[in-house]
Amino acid sequence: MTVIVSACRRIRWTSWILGSGSVLAAAAFAWPFFVAAVPADAQVAVPIVAFALIPALIVALTLTLDREMYTAKTVALLGVLAAVGAAVRIAGAGMGGVEAVFVLLILAGRVYGARFGFLLGLLTIAVSSLLWGGFGPWTPFQMFACGWVGACAGLLPHWPKATPTAPRTQPASTAQAPSQPAYGEPAQRWHLPRLNAQSRLTTGTRWRGSLEIVLLAVYGVVSSYLFGLMMNLWFWPFAVGSGTGISYTAGADAGQNLASFALYSLVTSTLTWDTVRAITTVVGISLVGPAVLAALRRARLGPR
Repeated sequence: MTVIVSACRRIRWTSWILGSGSVLAAAAFAWPFFVAAVPADAQVAVPIVAFALIPALIVALTLTLDREMYTAKTVALLGVLAAVGAAVRIAGAGMGGVEAVFVLLILAGRVYGARFGFLLGLLTIAVSSLLWGGFGPWTPFQMFACGWVGACAGLLPHWPKATPTAPRTQPASTAQAPSQPAYGEPAQRWHLPRLNAQSRLTTGTRWRGSLEIVLLAVYGVVSSYLFGLMMNLWFWPFAVGSGTGISYTAGADAGQNLASFALYSLVTSTLTWDTVRAITTVVGISLVGPAVLAALRRARLGPR
């Protein structure tokens, strides 16, 4: 019982707010699948409520998580990374799914945690849209989706750090002189190098670093495709006219609309834009991931 109470105390109230806000935002994204459960008189207002809910949640969560910025160093680092992310996003605009900004969101979220990653995703889209002139009804949905990309990167599992172990020494009284090679045996056989504790620690660190890059690359692929699905979902009912196999059908059950949406996403973005985004993210994490992770970890922040 004591363990449960102490674990609950460690969970900050901001984590609960972030989780609750994410659930509400997910419902706003997926409103086409739930509108059939709403009374007929209120179904027309569901998209309006969804479009108004996302900006309201962004403002509320930003003000709440802003209290987590403990030091001026944290605020400064968040601002610098948001500016870098905005520049990277603007540089890749119009290049057919080449969005290297996911590399920054995933690496920063991995190092600094879910709350920092969520705020970085929000600010990156906001700053880039402001500088680029790309504000529109899609912007709040992009902000939330990129915030989720950075936040979930901070929730990926971590491996425990390896600690060097002191080498075991043999008492002087029992120590034996190294035996000499027998006649005719090669001498180099008796001088094989042994890995000391520091060498084993270095080898283990390299393996964990490689596994971490693989984990982040796999997450980059998954998040790239999920981001495309989320961004398709909010405007899908308005993007295609009625009467086609990929159209949204008002009043239809969720299964029918889900099948239509899956086909719509497959032919419009999954095989093209989302795949290019996934490849770009994997290549970026593989090339610059180790160096960027090391640089970000040298600028460690306070509690996350």
